[in-house]
Amino acid sequence: MKKIAIIIASHQGVAPALIIHRELPETELFYAGEGQENPCTSIDSIPAFVAANFTRYEALVFIGALGICVRAIAPCTQSKYTDPAVVCIDSTGKHVISVLSGHVGGANELTRRLASILGAFPVITTQSDNNDLWALDTIHERFEGWEAEPVGPMNEIIYKFVNRCPVALLLDVQDSGTRNLERTAPPHVDIYNTFQEIDQNRYEALIIVSPFIYPVTIPTLYYRPHVLSLGFGCRENCDPTGVREYITARLIEAGISPTSLTNLATIDIKKDEPVVDLLTHSLRLSMDSYSPDELRDINVPNPSEKVREVTSSPSVAEAAALKSTGNTRLLLEKQKGKLSEGNDFTFAVAMNRTAERRGFIEIVGAGPGDPELISVKGKHFLEQADLILYAGSLVPVELTYYAKPGATVRSSASMTLEEQFTLMKEFYDKGLFIVRLHTGDPCIYGAIQEQMAFFDEHEMDYHITPGISSFLAAAAALQSQFTIPEKVQTIILTRGEGRTPMPEKEKLHLLARSQSTMCIFLSASIVDQVQSELMQHYPPTTPVAACYHLTWRDERIYRGELQDLAKIVKENNLTLTTMIVVGDAIDNRQGLSKLYSHQFKHLFRN
Repeated sequence: MKKIAIIIASHQGVAPALIIHRELPETELFYAGEGQENPCTSIDSIPAFVAANFTRYEALVFIGALGICVRAIAPCTQSKYTDPAVVCIDSTGKHVISVLSGHVGGANELTRRLASILGAFPVITTQSDNNDLWALDTIHERFEGWEAEPVGPMNEIIYKFVNRCPVALLLDVQDSGTRNLERTAPPHVDIYNTFQEIDQNRYEALIIVSPFIYPVTIPTLYYRPHVLSLGFGCRENCDPTGVREYITARLIEAGISPTSLTNLATIDIKKDEPVVDLLTHSLRLSMDSYSPDELRDINVPNPSEKVREVTSSPSVAEAAALKSTGNTRLLLEKQKGKLSEGNDFTFAVAMNRTAERRGFIEIVGAGPGDPELISVKGKHFLEQADLILYAGSLVPVELTYYAKPGATVRSSASMTLEEQFTLMKEFYDKGLFIVRLHTGDPCIYGAIQEQMAFFDEHEMDYHITPGISSFLAAAAALQSQFTIPEKVQTIILTRGEGRTPMPEKEKLHLLARSQSTMCIFLSASIVDQVQSELMQHYPPTTPVAACYHLTWRDERIYRGELQDLAKIVKENNLTLTTMIVVGDAIDNRQGLSKLYSHQFKHLFRN
């Protein structure tokens, strides 16, 4: 949290200041009124305090009249890039006003936070915020490893953007940031994936997320993602003088921005060279080093027998760059440099494989059924997908309604594993984005490991987005906490033995020994067997619940005792998509957690 000074102009402002201080204990309170107000530090003059401390704090919060605030800060303001955030709150705590450095300094964000603490109305006047547009001067800070690099005055680019002039957005890499921009792009922004497609005569500004340098002719704002690895090799004790300048010049000539470099990769025996130290520090790079065994078998375009003699690997610069990025191709093949006799060095550049705009598969947990119980991230992926392949027998079709126009939506219910893979690979090979949508959380009985085996075999990139499992939906529907202080502290997720055998050590009657809360999947059709095994250790009167289609429109829940479980399931014709829950935690209201006890002290409550 930022270092914040709260400046209170009168006794009435102390109450909202104390509320803020309780939520943000790192704030410092300064009181300019009469008398002493604890825990405030008394000050004689607000203007004098501001003049002496304006650059000491990252944010100044005034509680009092806006005029007092404006007159105090007016002599001190310099630039939105250096001024602290300034916020003003009226003494009743009803309005919170962003006064100065709204984007760069973070005053707008702080205004929203303070307003939420006080239950007040946030007053924000910046045009981009009020028009739900990107804050171009700070949006890169939201995305890890991005840097802003304007070509031309930044204010001119911002002016054209917020006034909805035609803007082209070039995204030739992919990460969470580019996905966010694609999803939230306003109507006056056209999105492109290659520079060659853009007719610059049609636009008044360009926004480019790329490690590459393009021949732009109109005001342009680059966002440089840190996605490039600099592979580097050199002679022993290579003189570092001029090496950084030489390498950056060669990169720029090749149309590659040095700003997008994220690490230097080399072989172990070179990691302590002075030139390596200079490059990592001057270019602000992390350093990765590899043994000869790790580099020896990497296929490179320019192997060298001379390098092999010295390092026992036929390549250092090219192999290290590829190893570091997980890629198989270089953006810049090995370049040789020699600025003075005996001081030879080589370098090459590769891009992080996951940042390339290529096919990608996101395995998404759909949640238990209710379309609104998918994660926000999962919903965003559905909105961006070119292909949605969903488990049609288990996932409600309503979830696929989030698909964008033109997306392909298919059910996997009637497909074999091979047919599913063939369809996904067809889209993947076209460089498209695929969502494989599984019920609940895909890692629990989701049958994803055999799919991932295919992906791994074909070196396809994929990621898993978790979902809400049906056992969590069961706890919510039963209004039960599945752990009881000092009585039940374990939840077992398991299934009965049907067509798929259970490991001997995981038989239900063995797991039942703990009398934990047990959530049993996929077992309604063998309920007699389930009941028999559970009753070997649970008392017959142990609470049970049979939960059908949790969170679906036709959800049904039946409570009872373990001795009647089979009867409950059969009388209500419960078969597929039924979760069986057993344990004393069902409907329990006994037992008291010490978390909120006045006798229990911890980091946030002394």
